[in-house]
Amino acid sequence: MQDIMTICNYCGCGCGVYLRVEQGLVVGSHPSRSHPISRGNLCSKGWHLHEFIHSHKRLKEPLLRQNGILQEVSWDEALDFTAAALLHAKETTGPDSIGVLSSAKCSNEENYLLQKLTRAGLGTNNIDHCARL
Repeated sequence: MQDIMTICNYCGCGCGVYLRVEQGLVVGSHPSRSHPISRGNLCSKGWHLHEFIHSHKRLKEPLLRQNGILQEVSWDEALDFTAAALLHAKETTGPDSIGVLSSAKCSNEENYLLQKLTRAGLGTNNIDHCARL
């Protein structure tokens, strides 16, 4: 069993939380007692931070709508489609016609990279996150 320190990504507070890992699976979460924000406490979301990670409901492959039906496609096909659609929107209606929504189910590092891609790559500040206060 191993505990890995991280920051809870459900809101903007930045509580310190440990993810409990057993045999390569994240099986629990608990607060850091010494963290200056959480000080040994977590809200109900923080206590359940780990539950979505290994859910059978998570998408594991990209999907594209083809003839009105979502179909599994390769990562290359999904990324090519997405890049072409974003480029088309940027060229025809301008970068501020694009908006990006981030997720609390991503790591802080992934959310940081998405905002960098949105601002530097797409040229828009239209990015939001469900966890803002």
